Order: sequence, then C-alpha cells, then structure tokens
Amino acid sequence: MGWIYLIIAGLFEIGWPLGLKLSQEGSYKISGLTLAIISMSISGYFLWAAQKTIPIGTAYAVWTGIGAFGTFLIGILFFNDSATIWRVLSAFLIIAGVVGLKFSS
Repeated sequence: MGWIYLIIAGLFEIGWPLGLKLSQEGSYKISGLTLAIISMSISGYFLWAAQKTIPIGTAYAVWTGIGAFGTFLIGILFFNDSATIWRVLSAFLIIAGVVGLKFSS
C-alpha cells in the first residue's frame, strides 16, 4: 500500500502549484488558494502514510519527482510553458530517476 499512497501523494503534489498559479488569475484567487491548501494537506497525509513502509529518502524523491513532472506537463499543456527538447529531456530524466528508485527498493 505504501507505493499506492506515494503515487496519490505525488498526484496531489501537483495540485498546490497549480492552485497557486490559478490564484494569480483574477476570478480564481480564492478557489486557487483553496485548491493549493487542500492539495498540500492531502499530499502531506499520503506522504506520511507512505513513509511507514518506504524509506524517507526514496519517498521524498519520488513524491517531488511526480509533482515536478506533473506540474511540468500542466505548464506546457495549459499555460503555454516552453517545450524545448532540453526541458522535455530533463523532465524525462526525473521520471527515469523515480522509476530507478522504485525498482531499487
């Protein structure tokens, strides 16, 4: 269950930077901040639960990796962030590291 909790934590980790970004938009200020706070809370809870069975270093690296990659994709798909070959390659290196941590534990 630890890895399932960690994936859930990572997915909610995407919600707080998204919420902060949305809060910069005029009509989404309160709802964006609310999304960020709720996402942080849920993400933190599931990270805590995952660390009961997964080493802290592995859990933290995977958690931030999922959050970073997911936020990267949302930035490209919805906020017109650049998608240069070096940015995309670097993001896939993050995923390679996450997969490596999973298979080595």
